[in-house]
Amino acid sequence: MSETFFSQDRSFRHLAIIMDGNGRWAERRGLTRSEGHKAGVESIRQIVRAACEWRIPWLTLYAFSSENWNRPRKEIELLMALPEAYFKEELDYCIKNHIRIRVVGRQDRLPFHVRKILDNVVCQTRHNEGLQLVFALSYGGRGEIVDAAKRLMLDAEAGVIEREALDEKTFTSYLDDPEMPDVDLLIRTGGESRVSNFLLWQSAYAELYLTALMWPDFEREDLAQALRSFTTRERRFGKTSAQAPTRPLGKDLC
Repeated sequence: MSETFFSQDRSFRHLAIIMDGNGRWAERRGLTRSEGHKAGVESIRQIVRAACEWRIPWLTLYAFSSENWNRPRKEIELLMALPEAYFKEELDYCIKNHIRIRVVGRQDRLPFHVRKILDNVVCQTRHNEGLQLVFALSYGGRGEIVDAAKRLMLDAEAGVIEREALDEKTFTSYLDDPEMPDVDLLIRTGGESRVSNFLLWQSAYAELYLTALMWPDFEREDLAQALRSFTTRERRFGKTSAQAPTRPLGKDLC
């Protein structure tokens, strides 16, 4: 794939991934679920590097959902240890390559040591203007919309905003990360066919790419294949095919 493809295709701004299948990947190999999650971290490392090299502006990874709190305690404890392990090895790479780390979700539910790690990496990369790498942690799309509505109601009660001024753009400004653009391509690994409460507002017109590959098996070439698929999609946004812009971009993919 051409490394300049996404810097040329200004219409593509945001790739989001539901990283599903770590546990099943491990069980099929007679391994523990914890080993599956550790293998999943290696896939994150590979995909982040590809996104950075291919100049994808935004990448959001569904790392831990609000529903994942219902999992066994030991598995949750392992999952909460992964951010420290990842950033211990990858923070220098992020800084060197101008990657900005961002986080969405109800962080108040995260253990103190995890919040401290996240605060540190967010602070150290806050001025970076390369890949915007978002980790959705303790995140749920419905919860984000409810929290945005609560913030909006407080401003309305304080007279900061009038009812007539509320539109979709204004509501977006109350979401966890107001700068996050709409999702262009949403990838889900693991063979499931649902969005699992992920970026519900931002994915209103996302193109979906579903693969049976478990997340630890999802590699750089698999991402390239998903991106090639995206270039063949006709994105009409309610318009007719005749009105939709053409996509003469497939030639940039190798």
